[in-house]
Amino acid sequence: VGICGAEIGGNGCGDLNFSYLCPMEFTSRIENFNTPLWTYHIKVPIEAADAFLVKGSRRVICRLDRRVSFQCAILPAGEDVFFILINKKLRDKLKLHEGSNVHVHLKKDDSEYGLPMPPEFKEVLATDKEGDELFHALSPGKQRSLLHIIGTPKSSDARIKRSLAIVEHLKKTEGKVLFRQLGEEMKNF
Repeated sequence: VGICGAEIGGNGCGDLNFSYLCPMEFTSRIENFNTPLWTYHIKVPIEAADAFLVKGSRRVICRLDRRVSFQCAILPAGEDVFFILINKKLRDKLKLHEGSNVHVHLKKDDSEYGLPMPPEFKEVLATDKEGDELFHALSPGKQRSLLHIIGTPKSSDARIKRSLAIVEHLKKTEGKVLFRQLGEEMKNF
């Protein structure tokens, strides 16, 4: 059920033609896939996932327990099973562990990149036309990965250094992202 109260497939906000506009709420449980790639997550009911995926948008803003919001993706886990990864930082902040119930609120992420654009990187791109073109030629997923790398440090100086290193890396590799090489280049920048 959408927050507006409309059932999926009904009229109004819940109509499949418009359901992606309607935020969704549900309760889920913290689970663990126990694999090297995927670990802690919440399952997203098929009705809620369909409300976003039917319009080709798996990027959402997820709010947990009405306290913490973050940008993420609804990911498929197989036949009609969808999930959202919940990292350690979020679990610790909300004191969640495997088996914890959590209230989930999802709404469509209308942001340009699916993650915040660090102001330091925005300034670097504004002053470097080639770097800006190379960054914007990347796939949305690669753009988000780079924004995450830049936005992780708390220090503005570290974000500036990472921004400059990433733009130089893109120029050197003709717009390709070679993550191992980039990691070394950031260490030496």
